[in-house]
Amino acid sequence: MVLQNLRLNLGRIFCIPLTVTVVLSSAVHFPPAVATTTAAFSHHRSIAASASPMNPSPLSQSHSPPPPVAKKVEHAMEMFGDVRIDNYYWLRDDSRTNPEVLSYLNQENAYTDSVMSGTKEFEDKLFTEIRGRIKEDDISAPLRKGPYYYYERTLEGKEYVQRCRRLISDSQKVPSVHDIMPTGPEAPQEHVILDENVKAQHHKYYSIGTFKVSPNNKLVAYAEDTKGDEIYTVYVIDAETRATIGEPLVGVTGYLEWAGNDALVYVTMDEILRPDKAWFHVLGTEQSKDTLLYQEKDDMFSLDLEASESEKYLFVASESKNTRFNFYMDVSKPEEGLKVLTPRVEGIDTTVSHRGDHFFIKRRSDQFFNSEVVACAVNDTSSTTVLIPHNESVKIQEIQLFSDHLVAYERENGLQKIIVYHLPPLGEPLRSLESGQAVSFVDPVYSVYSSDSEFSSSILRFSYSSLRTPSSVYDYDMKTGTSVLKKINSVLGGFDSAHYVTERQWAPALDGTLIPISIVYRKDAVKLDGSDPLLLYGYGSYEICIDPSFKSARLSLLDRGFVYAIAHIRGGGEMGRQWYENGKLLKKNNTFTDFIACAEYLVEKKFCSKERLCIEGRSAGGLLIGAVLNMRPDLFRAAVAGVPFVDVVTTMLDPTIPLTTSEWEEWGDPRKEEFYFYMKSYSPVDNVKAQNYPHILVTAGLNDPRVMYSEPAKFVAKLRDMKTDDSILLFKCELGAGHFSKSGRFEKLQEDAFTYAFIMKTLNMI
Repeated sequence: MVLQNLRLNLGRIFCIPLTVTVVLSSAVHFPPAVATTTAAFSHHRSIAASASPMNPSPLSQSHSPPPPVAKKVEHAMEMFGDVRIDNYYWLRDDSRTNPEVLSYLNQENAYTDSVMSGTKEFEDKLFTEIRGRIKEDDISAPLRKGPYYYYERTLEGKEYVQRCRRLISDSQKVPSVHDIMPTGPEAPQEHVILDENVKAQHHKYYSIGTFKVSPNNKLVAYAEDTKGDEIYTVYVIDAETRATIGEPLVGVTGYLEWAGNDALVYVTMDEILRPDKAWFHVLGTEQSKDTLLYQEKDDMFSLDLEASESEKYLFVASESKNTRFNFYMDVSKPEEGLKVLTPRVEGIDTTVSHRGDHFFIKRRSDQFFNSEVVACAVNDTSSTTVLIPHNESVKIQEIQLFSDHLVAYERENGLQKIIVYHLPPLGEPLRSLESGQAVSFVDPVYSVYSSDSEFSSSILRFSYSSLRTPSSVYDYDMKTGTSVLKKINSVLGGFDSAHYVTERQWAPALDGTLIPISIVYRKDAVKLDGSDPLLLYGYGSYEICIDPSFKSARLSLLDRGFVYAIAHIRGGGEMGRQWYENGKLLKKNNTFTDFIACAEYLVEKKFCSKERLCIEGRSAGGLLIGAVLNMRPDLFRAAVAGVPFVDVVTTMLDPTIPLTTSEWEEWGDPRKEEFYFYMKSYSPVDNVKAQNYPHILVTAGLNDPRVMYSEPAKFVAKLRDMKTDDSILLFKCELGAGHFSKSGRFEKLQEDAFTYAFIMKTLNMI
């Protein structure tokens, strides 16, 4: 099963600065994507020698108004005889309508604008530069599905995409990796199925979470979010006429699949936004008449929904952070409902798919922690055959099925691999597979993402990028081993990847564990003598892998002499399942000390100095930034904490807050004394002290359902009250967005320009 879309219930999920080519298909998923960059511009080294993180005198704010001061209203919280005082608890307003709270947020935004007003001209130049690298009028790599090529088109000056298709000509009826979609006057006409620019006209925020074409290619179902709260409305339209079919489905998640050509299966959420119910909807009927297929009543578990690549089965999974079990529906017999495929067993995590007479299962347990792949007969799910055995040094991240092949996406020593296995003909017994064929890659560190492919073909599609290679889409012939580049994202402005160097370093942690660091820099713009500025990114939660990929906006840093680095710290999944286990629950501090160790290593190896070291993280990565700022504020010049999860104890004690109950297996349950005091020891809001801090930029989204805006708001208010320096502290709250910030593609570039301007301002580079 291709897990291309990030599961919605992953929690305070990463908001890594990243880009990837999105390939439109009948089941469009948006692959995780990380970031990186490259381009061409002058670099500046105008840092004042006297400036230090703890005494940033060159950045006097004497011309700015005083920062907002949040009022204090004492709110005492007692647990296990321990009393915590939260003077800013009043900033939490679940309705997002309290005039006093909104007034405070507006004051913070006005203060941020004031402090940054002196660099607004530079920020605008940065934005023009970043936008100038984008080929605004472009299309994604067309993907075959049935009789059509599906793709996305961007238009010059437009924020959003058009979702299009074009008939496949008779000359290309047999798929080939060498196929090229004809576009000339003699080619079949392009048809725009959905123009997001039109749909977004009357909304400040607009996002399509799911776009699914029916198996017969006649209808499209898409899920629309107009607030950023990730609560979707689903519309079904005729793919040709664009006429709406029936009434929309309201209050649903982005989990949506076709059950044949006349019905849908979708998932809704409970009052704490936990995906808990799976429904069957027949087109043309009222939503109130839909059939409830399954309800998950355990608030530690959330539902997931996937379709098999064969389109013959739908799978409803219920999962916690440690356990996942699955039901299946035969699409041809929806009246039979859901049946158990893999039972609920504590600590067993299964992901399933289908081909021929067999279900294929990726199975993880405490014993087989890096997963194994097994198969069972459709008519006897209790007996399994091991196809790919467990390997302690190789993690099986996901599998993808074809009629004649199985593709395993693996990780070894921190690097991704694609292994292609030939399957025996349909109807023949399945036994352990012969050794597979590895797809080769050229960069020392890189990112690879699975993509939708045609199940019946032998063509595998995947996306590839590295810190110096723009996102590239490849078609790989699994029979011949031929790989063909179908599209590489254009980077305008004279970009040449040969100007950039990417490498991997290993930093020793406190316990001696070697932590991988991915690094990129422009070789003619750095000295590597300690004088270069460096931006270090980190995440380290949920077993998420922050793989090194390309982001063109980052070239504006690299071409000015920055080194960019990603610390692959424990709590993530880059080095396998144990890497994650050793950075969660009562081992969470490893995440923070690993990051500090990476920062110290980069200083020691003269990639930068403390005075030139900036750090960034988002969401759970924002927790990382908040924690290390409290632990080692002397180590950094500036920090950017995006939508940071910083009020850990208070949030995890409140089961009415979205995601709390499902994340006790990630962070721990602070209703238990051991976890309470451990979490309190690192929770950023609880550990702000009277000490000097570096320059800090904190962001939030008012409608964010994953990290409530009040967490970063409280963090900033407490920092303002307690810190003993005159460093810049800015809080920017988007009042019309959620966890993933603004929705327009150029709006996102504007945010990059703002962040980079802040970083360079703190380094006296403007």
